[in-house]
Amino acid sequence: MPKHHAPRRGSLAYLPRARASRSVARVRYWPEVKEGPVLLGFAGYKAGMTYVVMVDDEPGSVNFGKEVVQPVTIIDTPPMYIAAVRAYARDECGLRALTEVWASPIPKDFDRVITPPKNYGMENVEEGLKRIEAALNEVTEFRVLAATQPRLASVPKKKPDLMEIKVGGGTIKEQFEYVRKILGKTISVEEVFKEGQYVDVIAITKGKGFQGPVKRWGVKTLQHKTRKTERGVGTLGAIGMKRVIYAVPRPGQMGYHQRTEYNKRILKIGKDGKEATPKGGFLHYGIVKGNYVLLSGSVPGPAKRLIRLRYPARPPKRISETPPQITFISLESQQGV
Repeated sequence: MPKHHAPRRGSLAYLPRARASRSVARVRYWPEVKEGPVLLGFAGYKAGMTYVVMVDDEPGSVNFGKEVVQPVTIIDTPPMYIAAVRAYARDECGLRALTEVWASPIPKDFDRVITPPKNYGMENVEEGLKRIEAALNEVTEFRVLAATQPRLASVPKKKPDLMEIKVGGGTIKEQFEYVRKILGKTISVEEVFKEGQYVDVIAITKGKGFQGPVKRWGVKTLQHKTRKTERGVGTLGAIGMKRVIYAVPRPGQMGYHQRTEYNKRILKIGKDGKEATPKGGFLHYGIVKGNYVLLSGSVPGPAKRLIRLRYPARPPKRISETPPQITFISLESQQGV
């Protein structure tokens, strides 16, 4: 008699499936780039989805040169404020922060995030930049502390989201001149990315709460005459086992996990959100007021979730050299009007 075998239910690739510590995703890896110096990331708020009609320009595609319908996600990307610069050095333990310089004056909403230093002015900024310039031979990389401006988006909050973004490309001296120039200023998404470029999307997924093994892992429901439960796993393991092994589907947290989706193409970068906002606004979001990004496909998280965009860690080998040609953006009402 052949041995009974049942297929694996659910993926073990993302264990443990615990809740993310915060709603702002953390970038654990920054790729190397040739062009630059440039910021390797940006952030925006997920507005919603629609579809576009575009000319397929993917090399080798069976629909090359034809119009195709493509689902897209609209990311509301108001300009980000460069609040501080950090210089890092590398030793036997890895990266360590040498020093940091904060911009002056600090915007009014920053007291919701940090406690601003007292009596901090332009003379302190210049002293800090001179201190970094004197130690450039020790500096390995530069990163900036960038903050979102939710007042310019349609999210119901005033508190900025503060995050660290690495500066890539060029020499250390060129990177220093770049961060000196942008410190205390705002930078827009078109200064970081361009149309047709591939990016990685890092975000926190939609939370589902505490769920059982049927919904969480996709196990089969048992027959109705079973002794204890119908929506549970049939067995927790062998009789002689002293514990339940990790591969057994168990109930627990579902959703609200950090996920990275690779190689999402930027189809369009616009300055007027009305070009991509459907009639009546996006459900659960509203109207996109200013700069926006059209990304192909879907991205993790619900509406209003902070989405972090990063230069691709493993870009595709075949990339079209020209921006995509969009012939139509659907502005059909999502409210059934």
